[in-house]
Amino acid sequence: MSQIIMDASVMEKPERSKLEHTVLKPLERLPTKGQNVLLAFLALVFLIGLGAWARQLALGLAVTGLGVPVFWGVYIVNFIFFIGISHAGTLLSAILRIVKADWRAPFTRLAEMITITSIPFAATCVIVDMGRPERFLNVILYPHFTSPILWDVCCITTYIITSSLYFYTALIPDLALCRDRLEPHISSWRKEFYQLSSLGWTGTDVQKRVHHNIMTILSIVLLALVISVHTNVGFVFGMTIKPGWHTAVIGPYFVIGAALQGLGILGLIAIFVRWFFRLHTWITEKHLDSLRQFTLALTCFWGYFTGVEILTTFYGHAPAEMQVLWSKISGPFWWSFWGMILGCFVIPFFLMAFRPVRLSRVLVLSGLSINIGMWLERYTIVVPSGANPLAYFVGHYFPSLTEWAITAGWVAGFFMLLLLFMRIFPVVTVWEVEEVGH
Repeated sequence: MSQIIMDASVMEKPERSKLEHTVLKPLERLPTKGQNVLLAFLALVFLIGLGAWARQLALGLAVTGLGVPVFWGVYIVNFIFFIGISHAGTLLSAILRIVKADWRAPFTRLAEMITITSIPFAATCVIVDMGRPERFLNVILYPHFTSPILWDVCCITTYIITSSLYFYTALIPDLALCRDRLEPHISSWRKEFYQLSSLGWTGTDVQKRVHHNIMTILSIVLLALVISVHTNVGFVFGMTIKPGWHTAVIGPYFVIGAALQGLGILGLIAIFVRWFFRLHTWITEKHLDSLRQFTLALTCFWGYFTGVEILTTFYGHAPAEMQVLWSKISGPFWWSFWGMILGCFVIPFFLMAFRPVRLSRVLVLSGLSINIGMWLERYTIVVPSGANPLAYFVGHYFPSLTEWAITAGWVAGFFMLLLLFMRIFPVVTVWEVEEVGH
């Protein structure tokens, strides 16, 4: 019996060292020319976005397409979009950890990185939309506890803090691994960073037990937050009496949309990370197929919620509600409505309904389709209701070049920050992959 255990441990060690070698090797190398060019391009686009924002601060919101009656436009669409992206980490890492879905393990670190790098851009979208950033302090200095906007600020602040704690807690064992294995190959500041941030982790049984308990507690807290955050984002709209927004389903609809979008962006990015870091041994076809099935299920749920919302509005036939609905189906916003239906349901459903031969290609195409569709969905929710506040009054809105420049800058900034995280932190949670077994 002891011989069998000894043989198993001997077989296990090379596999562990192979995983660690694969994950840590990119952190040892200097960035390639292609990586530097990509980062430089993303930084340039981000700087253009910052320049457009500076111009808006100087000239006011007159440089945007916003006006009466459309006070919320692309900036609020981007806010909801980035919050939706942030649900990737919470959904994959926290919720699936609670239900012990082992297939999540190779994706968790990447999902957590997506969460941490998207939340800052979500928060700043609201500040950009305000025109005068200092007015954000009014929410803190003069709080109105019946306002869903204050609820949203409280939920998102708690979400940012808890997600950051979760991300850092999950990193500690792998930071210690970087500290121990990368020391001869990296710069002095990174050595000091890994030394300090690993908090003296040595992998003892007591440390592992405490770490496991903290991760479990944070996972449970994040489960509540992931529901409350996007429900409250929906309440910002649903608690008004504006046609198209005042509906009980809008909170759950935002939650399911965020979950679908988070999985879509994760599948898209995971394929490129798998190829670039040569992680085929640990992100297998089986893992990708589990991600496909989960995404397909959420696609069907999203289609159900959308169908119920349209049917309820049509059956009630309230004049103001019908004006908003027809403006989406056959009016000036038909392109965003039908683009949403195609991107969020039709294309991903038919791509993923049957197990494809090329899973990687399907996940990339589905991820692109879902995220484009989800941006259009948020546009379809925000703008048509703003343009049709009353049955007898119709407004118009189209984003200006300034709004598009800031949008492009924020998207570039998100990917730039994500790539920088990949240069510092391991993209696979080594301890978790070892914990669940390959």
